[in-house]
Amino acid sequence: MSDSKIEIVEELRYNSAEFFQKALIKPTGFREYDVRWLIDKELNYTGLTVLGQAYGTFLQKEYTIDKIVVGHDFRKYSQNVKNAFVNGVLSSGLDVADIGLCLSPTLYFAQYHLGIKGGAMITASHNENGWTGIKLCYDLSKTLGPEDIVKLKEIVYSGHFHTGQGTYEFEDSVQKVYINDVASKADIGRKLRVVIATGNGTGGLFTPEIFRLAGHEVIEQHVEPDWDFPNFNPNPEDISFLNDIGQKVRDNKADLGIGIDGDGDRLGVVDENGEEIFSDKIGLLVARDIAPKHPGSKIIIDVKSTGLFKVDDIIGENNCDIVIWKTGHSYIKSKVHETSAIAGFEKSGHFFFNEPYGRKYDDGSLSSILFANMVSNQDKPVSRLLNELTPSYNTPTMAPYVDDNRKYDVVRQMVELYEKDRDSGVRIADVGIEDLITVNGVRVQYEDKSWGLVRASSNKPSLVVVAESFTTKKRLYDIIEDITSKLETIGGTGDWDQKLPEYPGED
Repeated sequence: MSDSKIEIVEELRYNSAEFFQKALIKPTGFREYDVRWLIDKELNYTGLTVLGQAYGTFLQKEYTIDKIVVGHDFRKYSQNVKNAFVNGVLSSGLDVADIGLCLSPTLYFAQYHLGIKGGAMITASHNENGWTGIKLCYDLSKTLGPEDIVKLKEIVYSGHFHTGQGTYEFEDSVQKVYINDVASKADIGRKLRVVIATGNGTGGLFTPEIFRLAGHEVIEQHVEPDWDFPNFNPNPEDISFLNDIGQKVRDNKADLGIGIDGDGDRLGVVDENGEEIFSDKIGLLVARDIAPKHPGSKIIIDVKSTGLFKVDDIIGENNCDIVIWKTGHSYIKSKVHETSAIAGFEKSGHFFFNEPYGRKYDDGSLSSILFANMVSNQDKPVSRLLNELTPSYNTPTMAPYVDDNRKYDVVRQMVELYEKDRDSGVRIADVGIEDLITVNGVRVQYEDKSWGLVRASSNKPSLVVVAESFTTKKRLYDIIEDITSKLETIGGTGDWDQKLPEYPGED
């Protein structure tokens, strides 16, 4: 154990001598289940080396782990970020197996394939260019949660690190083995014509080949990696990304379209008509498919997901237990482990499958293959499968800006406002509040089963707002209007990343 001689600071002027002499690590980058910063503005490369030292120290201290797998996504600075981080890990005495450019699920797969419990994936996921981050593992299919993130942060700022001389090796065979492994999960009834869009992110190197090996016809859309993301930020929750896929589907008369996010752990889907389907309903369709094969099993959903999981006939007939839990890949992943659930679904498109389907980690390509299996083994288009669900009106996931230092306080005040409404019998468009779910922000459940959610984003300075109505589209707008008015009362919110279009005046 030694003390760091590098001074750690929270602010540092770019293009100064001190930028190379001190470690810039802004505290707000330590988030609920991973770490993310704006590179150069909130974190510098010296800071990344310190992070590597701290992570190596943390793994040895808390989990007696002596080796990690490391990979990185396709951004122009990600390889440099990885190299600086790895230098710190090696100096803490840990060995490193570097699998290079990859997807987050490829990193998780490599842990199993190489038998290494430690892991660090350099990625900012779907965040815009300028962001970097690290998904940190402590066991197979397990990433750090809030308590461990706090411990890591304490080690960083203590400056007390283990020292040693770890070994480095480059593993160049994992990507191909991973591709073949995911493709092997295909179970084709009929060959599908599939648009694959990766938004010029890392997924373009993996998902199209997986679908071809699986036996489907692939139509590529923006699959050439380009770290400037010239077309769309690869985010399956971004309606513009899905609309672009939809147009490609219509132009090519495809059976469906698949969108993969920047680091490959999430999916988005459009049907054969080019209409976007929010990922929680994709998860519901998959849950309906696997429930009869696993009656009595648990299915985990996040607080943003559709209420249809709770009322679905097929899921109910098979006595599957729906558990609502916190949003976040580490939270849902951990809950799937803890409860031995057959699957876990997030509205964002993170899907988690237990054996025999998966290894409990989130993989957009695997989730897409399993969804394609379901479609190809039924003589119905995707739109008809969707129409078999109870109708509901949904918002996209919307994110108003709120400073990281304020967002949790804003959510606390929203909880208090809704508790006051509930206790005083306030009705929104003549419908009262039935329940408040506060496991993660506040999900307001109304008497007509509609709901609205406000929570703090775990990885960006923003809130997350989602709603669903089982009656009318107007009801959906009423819920969002109530949320918006409360946020305006509290103050401190900035621009929204996307909003509902103007109410058309009819359902």
